[in-house]
Amino acid sequence: MTLDEIFSPLPYGFSSFDALKDRLVPCRAASRLPAHAKTVITVLFPYYLGEENYAGRNVSRYAVPADYHLIAGRYLQEMARRLREAYPENVFEPFIDNSPIPEVRAAVNAGLGVLGRNSLFIHPVYGSWVFLGEIVTDRYFAPAEKKPSSCGDCGACEKACPGGAIGKNGVDPEKCLSYLSQKKGELSAETGEKMKTLGCAWGCDVCQSVCPHNQNAAKTPIPEFYETAAPHVTPDTPVEGRAFAWRGKKVIERNLKAVEERN
Repeated sequence: MTLDEIFSPLPYGFSSFDALKDRLVPCRAASRLPAHAKTVITVLFPYYLGEENYAGRNVSRYAVPADYHLIAGRYLQEMARRLREAYPENVFEPFIDNSPIPEVRAAVNAGLGVLGRNSLFIHPVYGSWVFLGEIVTDRYFAPAEKKPSSCGDCGACEKACPGGAIGKNGVDPEKCLSYLSQKKGELSAETGEKMKTLGCAWGCDVCQSVCPHNQNAAKTPIPEFYETAAPHVTPDTPVEGRAFAWRGKKVIERNLKAVEERN
């Protein structure tokens, strides 16, 4: 089985582990990194469903399907299994989100796209509507020759950001509505008002929606994202298996109340 067959239909690329090892993210998952790791394989999981599938949406687009950790995680596990069959003398360890790998940097180093001014990764076909996953291996695969680059300098995301979180030095999380919507505790009056205005009870897609790279983004080839899509969340929506499950039911209920007070 060829590499293209193993990863099809998803984009993938290779980065040198050595180029990333000084930027590793401290986490428990780091204990699973292979000894003598040589290559980081980045796999992209596009999640854009097309606007017709977001009718009545009151959560960020990434939270419309079932939790991507579950869906993308299964894909990565299967890919790693096939790689072990193809290269039985090597180790292949998959990571999704809870990863010691600096994911955006790895994706850029792998030649898959560019870094956005909003700190998100942007692919030339799927835009920034992608989840990132990695498989780290002690096998050498030639890394991409393309050098890291940026998205350009249109400033659309910076101008549109509801919290003014985006600047030349990156994103200030304490001003980012997506980050603030996921914090526990009481919402500030300002945050609650912004959530009401957007009508979004989890996350914020503004910077992505205005990005020129996303205007003609292709739809995801992953059927599970369509099959599990639930664009409108209510207080009765089960949180299990959803992107907001990790924060518990109280946070999404708090946010829904803030958004519903607008109507």
